[in-house]
Amino acid sequence: MADLAFTDKEGIYSVVDVKSHREETRFNMPNLTSVERLARFYESDTNVFAVMLIRYSVEGIHLTVTEVIFTPIEFLDWDCLTVGALGWGQVQIADAKEIRVKERYSRRRWMLQLCEVMMEFYPREIAKIRDRMDRFDQVKAYWETREDVWD
Repeated sequence: MADLAFTDKEGIYSVVDVKSHREETRFNMPNLTSVERLARFYESDTNVFAVMLIRYSVEGIHLTVTEVIFTPIEFLDWDCLTVGALGWGQVQIADAKEIRVKERYSRRRWMLQLCEVMMEFYPREIAKIRDRMDRFDQVKAYWETREDVWD
């Protein structure tokens, strides 16, 4: 789920997912975590899933860190996130060049927004699966009429 984890002196258990973003790249859409895993993890108020995004540039052999964003996932604005179709779904940064942090945002509101996002996401996935099933009905029909090349 993360690259490092620790429990602080107040008993808060934090897992940290470290992402790097080279500023010279055009497209960067990193996965953060499974929506199901996050939902289970956040059943405890003492758990925090944090993201550390390190932006950097490279010129020749020199690397320059230009920004470090370290924040709980629920402080990331849903306008800069998306969900990818892997397993139950993966929370992703839509574009690592455009990160918007809402300091001290409500975890409850963020998780309710996650639920809304997923309730829009799953019907689209169902439609895609139906299209894929239709396609393989066609493939099957084609192959049922064919002679085996090895006979």
